[in-house]
Amino acid sequence: MKNFYLLLILVFGCIAYTGAQVKVTGSVVSNTDNLPIPNVSITVKGNNSKGTATDFDGNFKLSLNNQTGTLVFSSLGYETKEMAFNGNQVLKVTLKETSSSLDEIVIVGYGSQKRSDVTGAISSVKSENFNKGVVANAGQLLQGKVAGVNVSSNSGEPGATQDVIIRGVGSLRSGTTPLYIVDGFALDNTNNGVASNPLNFINPQDIESIEVLKDASSAAIYGSRAANGVIVITTKKGKKGKTKINLTLSSGYATIANKIAVFSADEFRANVNAVNGTLADGGGATDWQKELTRAAISNNINFSMSGGTENSSYAASIGLDDQEGILRNSNLKRYSGRLNLSQKAINDKLNVTFNLTATKLDNTRPNSNAVVGNMLSLNPTDTPYENGTLKGNLSNDILNPFIAESLYGDFTNNNRILANIAPSYKITKGLTYKLNMGVDYSITERDVQNLPYATETNTTLGSVNTATTKNSNTLVENTLTYNLYGDKSSFTFLAGHTYQQTEVSQKQFFLEGFPDNGVEPRYQLETANQQTTQSAFATKNELQSFFGRLNYTYDDKYLVTATMRADGSSKFGKNNRYGYFPSVALGWNISNENFLANSTAINNLKLRASWGQTGSQEIPSKITKASYTESNSNNDTYPLDSGATDLSGYPYGSIFTRLANPNIQWEVATQTNIGLDFSLLNYKLTGTIDYFNKVTDNILLEVAPTDPIVPVSTYWTNIPNMEIENNGVEIALDYKDYVNDRFTYNFGGNISFTKNTVNNSPYKILTTGAARGAGQTGATINGVLNGESIGAFYMQEFTGIGADGLNQFKDSNNDGEILDDDRAVVGNALPDYVYAFYLNFTYKNFDLGFNFNGAGGNKIYNHVAMSSFNKGNLANSFNTTNRAVEFLDEAATNSNLVSTRYLENGSFLRLNNATIGYNLSPQSIGFGESIKNLRLSVTGQNLFVITDYSGFDPEINTGSPLGGIQTFGIDYFSYPKSKTILLSLNVEF
Repeated sequence: MKNFYLLLILVFGCIAYTGAQVKVTGSVVSNTDNLPIPNVSITVKGNNSKGTATDFDGNFKLSLNNQTGTLVFSSLGYETKEMAFNGNQVLKVTLKETSSSLDEIVIVGYGSQKRSDVTGAISSVKSENFNKGVVANAGQLLQGKVAGVNVSSNSGEPGATQDVIIRGVGSLRSGTTPLYIVDGFALDNTNNGVASNPLNFINPQDIESIEVLKDASSAAIYGSRAANGVIVITTKKGKKGKTKINLTLSSGYATIANKIAVFSADEFRANVNAVNGTLADGGGATDWQKELTRAAISNNINFSMSGGTENSSYAASIGLDDQEGILRNSNLKRYSGRLNLSQKAINDKLNVTFNLTATKLDNTRPNSNAVVGNMLSLNPTDTPYENGTLKGNLSNDILNPFIAESLYGDFTNNNRILANIAPSYKITKGLTYKLNMGVDYSITERDVQNLPYATETNTTLGSVNTATTKNSNTLVENTLTYNLYGDKSSFTFLAGHTYQQTEVSQKQFFLEGFPDNGVEPRYQLETANQQTTQSAFATKNELQSFFGRLNYTYDDKYLVTATMRADGSSKFGKNNRYGYFPSVALGWNISNENFLANSTAINNLKLRASWGQTGSQEIPSKITKASYTESNSNNDTYPLDSGATDLSGYPYGSIFTRLANPNIQWEVATQTNIGLDFSLLNYKLTGTIDYFNKVTDNILLEVAPTDPIVPVSTYWTNIPNMEIENNGVEIALDYKDYVNDRFTYNFGGNISFTKNTVNNSPYKILTTGAARGAGQTGATINGVLNGESIGAFYMQEFTGIGADGLNQFKDSNNDGEILDDDRAVVGNALPDYVYAFYLNFTYKNFDLGFNFNGAGGNKIYNHVAMSSFNKGNLANSFNTTNRAVEFLDEAATNSNLVSTRYLENGSFLRLNNATIGYNLSPQSIGFGESIKNLRLSVTGQNLFVITDYSGFDPEINTGSPLGGIQTFGIDYFSYPKSKTILLSLNVEF
């Protein structure tokens, strides 16, 4: 009986104990994207033995003995959070990502590293921090996001080409384009026949992150193609867990952002009469900038799904991006598909990844120079219609621009596939072999046509210029990676070999003289009755490389990285076929030293220093080899036939068009870098500071020979002792504060100061930008001068209008005459500094973000003003601005010469984009569990620009380069920028 009572007491005690337990359940999500976080550790404060972890969906369940207490939530990459509980509860916990997690994985050349182990100057931008809005390519995502990287669009056309400059311009002939790596595949920068940006083939919504390798330590592993820096693009991959399905719909409305203040009809009449001009009064009042632009609509649809298991993962997407430009007949349409797969096998020793991107790009372009010229200079008293029908000609026998734009067509169709497969095998502990094979294939068809048309004073025969361009880029890489870990020391060895072959071919012909039968010339080629002009070319280049890298870490404090790459390129002659590119870098994690171990203010402090060399092989093919052609003119022929009476009877002779030069060497950029990374105040304030110095020598140019008997007009050579130096400072800061579950904010920015100088140039000037137009063609605007920046504006200084009504210029050399010798450097096209800053706020389910960017210290040459806004044009009933009547005593016959009269300040501050978003609760609007998240957002792009520049936009470059040397800072009838409002809906299933 005693045992029975004892058992009864024990049973009731257990029941009482069970009744005292509470159940706490809930979910854990990230503060940045509201997505669930798996494997979050959850413990009871003061009792670490009692706890659990979240599952794949971020959910957790916990049975506790105490009615009240505090739970501690912790996960790698997130700040630890405490939350109190009281009885049975359902909690939703939001964890804040650490501002600069030392365990963040950064993509480097041929691998990845923890951020804490990186010794080079590498900046990483994740997808959640990309620029928002109507975006056609990766460059637009990156603009203003990285210190030392200046991204500027050449025009406002959808998908326009861009100048991407990393740490200054370091080459003349090779341009500024960096090397792009997409999922481990190195793209070729050769023109593929698409007039717009070649990066438009990548759907921006497929991109997970973009890394910028800025210094030689990080970029030297890519050797001969890294002198302009390296941009590594990583697309989205599948992750272990439940399938994620996303649908994004967006629609944008764009209008011209800024109009140029040309005269209205009444102002025009008054000013033409004031200058005693000939007024052709059409009796109307037309705003041609309004008439020749439109409200452009852009639509985007993107569908993606991803998921994975322990051994495999997948990510797939399809997208349609249809962007209208603000000029009619301007459209960029992209159909894209992506598939990324990974599979593990053989006890996880074998891992195979596969990446495929397929794109169809349709691009329609107007004759933007002509359209912009018309909208600024057409007589505003003319009207395009008469009695409801289009007029043929306007005043001054100008063809009605509505007719002109219907006659011109520029149609491009590009199909491109980028695919690579990369199996890797763990041979033994720490040793992994990886093979990367891929192909980038593109075919482009482009037709530029003019329809036949005739009036009494204007006749167009009808023509078409057709080109078909094929590009093939194949890659085979083999790498071995060995990781060796000790108690305090760790080594990573990388050795590799790569072979890449690129082929480009083009066939082109021009036909003219088509019947006016309602059929476009491109569809009736056989009917052309004028002579056909044909051309074709084909090039094949090979690059074979051997490379190695050593990473050493001691005690998580002291870091060493050393790399070496040897590149052999078929572009160079047999005497200098190979180039060698070494680098070394040191790092010191000061915050891991004992004297900072207990610091509450300094969470991370790392000092970096590097030195290295990179090269440039972006030069024309075959320039080291001799080239010939046939000619029977001048002294190229001899009258072997005594009966010949003129050159038509003389035989053709073979002459040189290029001399062989097997001694041409690589351009080499030598760069040093000192940097400091820091995180302060519990990772709230993070930042980097870098100083760099980059010197490029062995400058490659096509120049005129000094020997008068050399049988060619120009030849390729390295210029002895000539150097291009870039040095500067980069600063990036970010401050984040997680106030509470309802409110968070962060703000920050970056600024970079760069000084560019050309040293030891043997030439007085190498022209980089020249004027165009009647009486102006070829006149130097800017160029390369010794001791000055690339793109230095070199011209006469305008001092006013003389008593004769003509230009007056400064006598710079005081010789009493105004000649070319009086030209001087009056500014430069490259900015002294570029900067950006941002502000982001979240409150409950709302978020608000602003991104600004700008530049300063540069000039812009307003070629439009020089060509159009002068008194002579006004007197002949062409529209202008107040520039034409700035000087009352100026003669209408005064020439509009290249001078500082048209040189303007190019500094600006732009609100690049602003976004307000709201995350709806699907359950609250009746969707239940079928939809995980609904997000609505409104984005404004290019909402305002603060600048003194009088043109459409200060961020522009449409000059005419000479001799293949890239030009900067010239505005020649550029396609106007637009202001855009974008509505977006994102649904996650």
